Formats: sequence, C-alpha cells, structure tokens
Amino acid sequence: MRLLESEQLGNPIINIAIFAAFVVVTLFVVIRVTRGGQKKASDFYTGGAQFDGRQNGFAIAGDYLSAASFLGIVGAIALYGYDGLLYSVGFLVAWLVALLLVAEPLRNTGKYTMADVLSFRMRQKPVRLAAAISTLAVTFFYLLAQMAGAGALVSLLLGIQSVIGQNIVIAIVGLLMVGYVLIGGMKGTTWVQMIKAVLLITGALAMTVWVLAKSGFSMSNLLTEAITKSAADGSTVDLLAPMERYTDPIGLISMGLALVLGASGLPHVLMRFYTVPTAKEARRSVTWAIGLIGAFYLFTMVLGYGAAWLVGPEAIKNMPGGANAAAPALAYELGGTVLMAVIAGVAFATILAVVAGLTITASASFAHDIYNSVMKDGKADPAREVKVARYTSITIGIVAIVGGIVANGQNIAFLVSLAFAVAASANLPSILYSLYWKRFSTAGAVWSIFGGLITAVVLIIFSPAVSGGPGSMFPNVDFHWFPIDSPAIVSVPVGFFLGWLGSVVKPDGDEFADQAAEMEVRSMTGAGAAGALDH
Repeated sequence: MRLLESEQLGNPIINIAIFAAFVVVTLFVVIRVTRGGQKKASDFYTGGAQFDGRQNGFAIAGDYLSAASFLGIVGAIALYGYDGLLYSVGFLVAWLVALLLVAEPLRNTGKYTMADVLSFRMRQKPVRLAAAISTLAVTFFYLLAQMAGAGALVSLLLGIQSVIGQNIVIAIVGLLMVGYVLIGGMKGTTWVQMIKAVLLITGALAMTVWVLAKSGFSMSNLLTEAITKSAADGSTVDLLAPMERYTDPIGLISMGLALVLGASGLPHVLMRFYTVPTAKEARRSVTWAIGLIGAFYLFTMVLGYGAAWLVGPEAIKNMPGGANAAAPALAYELGGTVLMAVIAGVAFATILAVVAGLTITASASFAHDIYNSVMKDGKADPAREVKVARYTSITIGIVAIVGGIVANGQNIAFLVSLAFAVAASANLPSILYSLYWKRFSTAGAVWSIFGGLITAVVLIIFSPAVSGGPGSMFPNVDFHWFPIDSPAIVSVPVGFFLGWLGSVVKPDGDEFADQAAEMEVRSMTGAGAAGALDH
C-alpha cells in the first residue's frame, strides 16, 4: 500500500504546480468575462441575469457540490459505510423540495436576495434586517466547512503537519476567495462554478470507472473487499449496517430534517435563481442541477467504498485532514502523484468556487438589504452600494479565515449539515409562509427568522458537536446539555410555530393587501416578474 510507505502523499512540487494552474486559469476566466466592469448592482449581484437554465444548472451544481460533497461524504462512507450515505441521500432529496416548492415562485417574486421575497408584502426594514442577519449566519456556518476543507486538502497536498502551517493555508484560501469576488462579481463567480462543476463531475466519473474496473465492475465485489479491508484494519464498524454511527434514532431524524429542508433555505443557492432571465429558466436550471448532482452522489458511494478498500480506514484516519483526505488518497492509490494532484486541484477549485459564491451572497445581503434598504431607505447610489458590497466581502473573508482556523480538522460534511440546520430553521419557514400563506405578517416573518435562528445556533453551541466528546470542536471541555448534534428536530418546528404565532398575534391587516394579491399572482404565474420588484 503506497500510502503507508512514506509520510508524503505525492510530490509537493507537482501538487503545487497543478494547484497553481487551476488558480491561474480560473482567475484568467474571471477577468476575461468581466472586462465590461461591475458598476451596476445587477451586474455584481446577478451577472445581469444573462445565464440560461443549463448554464445556471451547472453553476448551481458547482455551488452545491462543495468540499463537503466531495471530501466529506467520501470520507464518511469510507469510515462509516451506510451511515455516510445519509449525507448523499439527504443532500440530493433536498433538491426535490427546492424544485417543487421554491425555485420558480422565488424567481418570480425576487430581484437580488432572499429578503426581496420576504419583504415583498410586509414592512421592509424589520424583515430585511432579519433576513440579512440570517443570511450572514448561515453563510458563516457554511464557510466554516469550506475553509476547514481547504486546510485539510492543502495540508495533504504539501504534507503540512503543523497547525500553524495549516492556518496559513486557510488564510491564503480566504484571500483568494475575496480576490475572485472583488474582480468578478456574480458573473465571474458563475463561470468559475460552471468550470469547476465540469471538472469535478468528470474527475469523479473517471475515478468511479477506475474503481469499478478494479473490482471487475461488480458492486458486490467492491463491497466485499471494502468490508474485508475495514475488518483487517481493526474497525468495528460494519460498512453495510445502518445505525452504526447514528445510534440515536432521534438524532438521525433531526439530521435528516436538516439535510432535506436546508437546501431550500440556503441563501447562496437561492440567489442563483436570480441569475437567469425567466422563471422557466429557473425551473430548467434546477432540473439540470438535480441530474448533475444526482449522478455525482452516485459516484461518491463507489468512491467511498473504494477508499475503504484501496486505502483503508486506518490510513485515512492518520492522514492530515483525517476523513477529508479519503478522496485525494484514493486518487493517489489509483493513478499516483499526477492523478492525486489533479483531483486535489479540482477539489481546491471546488472550495474556491463555493466560498466565492457564499461571499458574494453575504455581501449582497448586507449591501442590498441592510445598507440600501434599511440605512438608506432604498435610495442608495448603485455604484456606492456595489462598493459597500466589495468592502463587506473583505470583512467576510477575514471572518471566514478566523472561523476556518477554529474549525480546522472537523469533518466538513458534518459542518455543512449544521449550516443546513440553521437554514432550514431560520429561512425556510418564512419563505414558505411568504409564498403560500396570505395571512403571514411582518411580525410572523421576524419572529420566525429570529426564533429559528437563535434556537438553532444556541442548540448547536450547547450540543456534542461543539464540546464534550472526542469528535467535538472543543474536545477538552464539556458544556453541552442538548443531547444530539443537529438541532433541526427542535429548531425547525420552532421556526414554523413562531411564524404562525406572530402572524396571528400581530397581523398586518389590510395594510399590504394589494402587495399580497400581486405576490400571489406573480409567484404562481410569473406575470409581471420580468421587471423584478422595484417597490
């Protein structure tokens, strides 16, 4: 087994060269496609809504197939087998919820951000402020996962064992992320996401075929070999048995809720629906995304069991980055230094594309919803608004670097599941109520967003995910009192209940009756959606 023969995985010079090539090529593309400048808010936030459904579908796949999808899930399946597949199934099924309930009506009623929809028929300032704070919170949790993945991946590439070295890597990723956003805005970011989606899916397909060829194109042989290798390594986990890792059914249900409902509340995914010109193209883009994402998650099953067989759980656990190193390590076993460097470079491009998408979403939310709508009463100069968005992206980059350093070493698939839990609790209830319940009021929206957000964040802080266990973020202290990792089973119902309660206790009455009627027609039929909302 080559991985056990040396501490260095691959050749650092080749690794750096291929990684640098990815960065140079993608930066060239960003500069090339944005030569006309990013002066208008619509250019910076939505790329001028110039992408068709197929292009946006690839970009959505590029945005959604994050480091968690590639590195975290493959590692989870390699170490835990069937239980690791829960992430794949949950992340994929979530797109059916987005397609059926959210994508088209959201595109019909919004302009730049999620808050456009929530505030359409309500008082602007309180709803936009709440939605912006929620967006920033979800973005922060998601960024934690990506930055931790960057640290693990480049540490593996360069053989960096020291914590200081890994932290420097995370800082470099943060600076690159800000550079993409400042130079390219949404248009440049979208092109990077499309390129990255093609590379990632192609690379995963090639590795999948390679692994299957080694097993005689027999899944039965692959599973048998993986189980045999896992047992030889001394693992007590049965890779084909459910509930080996998630022994608590309540915890399992809670994680499932977060994964299935969370995608429809992720601000950076919702913002992608505004980069297409029509609601029909938004629906088409989700259809493309489901096909691409579904195929990719089928690949992760083969890659995960392939890593368990060809690399081994014990070797994976002992690498820099732990479970997150399973996919690059499998590539090294299959094709040596060059393939490993290419796959790791693709994974790094994945991280850059996702963090750029997250950054531009958070920047747009602050500049459009807080600066323009709340602080300037919707009368801010567009050029000044874009400048504020750029400054915000720099601030977010700094916060992401600090958070990534704290989260370094955590399984990134799990960290993303926490972001999904916050999104499902704080954003989804108010989105669904806004689109489908006429009596939903300003108070209901604010109560739902803040109630779901605060509940989810507090329960995460006091859960075993943060303290009290060997896999916790702070394993040497114990201040947890909430018994399960994911808060969704409590926080999602709280978000829905408070949305209903606030609307019943403090209704808006007939104050926004005309806007409510307009929103219903627009969300269901698309009539009047072409001009977006300008009220």
